Amino acid sequence: MAVWALGINHHTAPLDLRGRFAFALDQIAPTLAGLRSALSGPEAAIISTCNRTEIYCAADAQAIDRTVDWMAQAGGVAPALLRSHAYALHDGLAARHVFRVASGLDSMVLGEAQILGQMKDAVRVANEAGALGSTLNQLFQRSFSVAKEVRTATEIGAHSISMAAAAVRLASQLFEDLGQVRVLFVGAGEMIELAATHFAARSPKSIAIANRTLERGEKLAGRFGGEVMRLADLPARLHEFDAIVSCTASTLPIIGLGAVERALKQRKHRPMFMVDLAVPRDIEPEVKGLEDVFLYTVDDLASVVQTGQAQRQAAVAQAEVIIDAGVQSFLHWMGQRDPVHGVVPLIRQLNTQADAWRQAELARARKQLARGDDVDAVLEALAKGLTQKMLHGAMAELHAGDGQARAQAVDTISRLFLRKER
Repeated sequence: MAVWALGINHHTAPLDLRGRFAFALDQIAPTLAGLRSALSGPEAAIISTCNRTEIYCAADAQAIDRTVDWMAQAGGVAPALLRSHAYALHDGLAARHVFRVASGLDSMVLGEAQILGQMKDAVRVANEAGALGSTLNQLFQRSFSVAKEVRTATEIGAHSISMAAAAVRLASQLFEDLGQVRVLFVGAGEMIELAATHFAARSPKSIAIANRTLERGEKLAGRFGGEVMRLADLPARLHEFDAIVSCTASTLPIIGLGAVERALKQRKHRPMFMVDLAVPRDIEPEVKGLEDVFLYTVDDLASVVQTGQAQRQAAVAQAEVIIDAGVQSFLHWMGQRDPVHGVVPLIRQLNTQADAWRQAELARARKQLARGDDVDAVLEALAKGLTQKMLHGAMAELHAGDGQARAQAVDTISRLFLRKER
């Protein structure tokens, strides 16, 4: 069985390219179906977040090139372009990577915990879609265990600054008093909920939630004493807000250059602080060129969230030791299942052979009993028949080969058949 991973992330690909490969959670199941059909049915899972899209597969033979071709077609880019920004990892390196991702070591925010929840959601969807088998299930379950141990045994998550906290920090640098700021959150997902929590802690003048469905927006707005509006009303009311934080699953920008220009005119060019946490973008990139707008994307926040990273480097070394042990354990598990050299296939063959012997001797014993043979004699013959079958191979080895081969056979057979009961 071979395991491979193909992906792009914030280290290797620009924001707009990552946006072409972003899959919402409800898109993963049908996307997995297309992937498995194109690759002739491997085990598969897709992890898609703001910072990464990664495909994990397991099959009897690796198919990296076909996976690259499929992924490029799914994103509407040339395979050569994708290869220039992607990483392809095999077996132990793939295992090490997924363990590091789950543990927060490969995140933009070192040690952040949100990725673990996103991975668990992706694995759940893949499992429900019937795309996981024993190999990927083991890989991901072990990654979750390693992540838990890393978080418990090290201080990898200490001093971490989330994207939401970074947004508040930047806003406080622009506005003297956040208590006088009107904040608009676009979307009502987990990231917006986190951002709203951080901003609410600074007691802004007002909070509003704009969402496609009012019901979910009202639930989130109710937590912070804010108002809710429909996305359709956003262009007409954009000028009311000093700070806008957006993160939706839209595949196209929902805040355009024209809408922001009109808002600035109505605001008489008072500055607007905007954070686009969505991948693909929610806010047209041209907005960043406007003189009175301070627009930040997830990539722009990278330098802010690195604050405190120096204090966590010692914890990284500890985490890598835990991950190394996890990788070796997984590779050992894989090795046991190797169809040529693995222990598990041999155990299955032995059980199959022993079962065949048992069935043969039972069939003979039943025939003897049916014709009225003595029960004790039948049982004796059954036991003798089984014993002879089990010892036949060992006896043949002892009588075959040269002296050195017989000596090795004596040692092995003695250990297998003459062990003392403990």
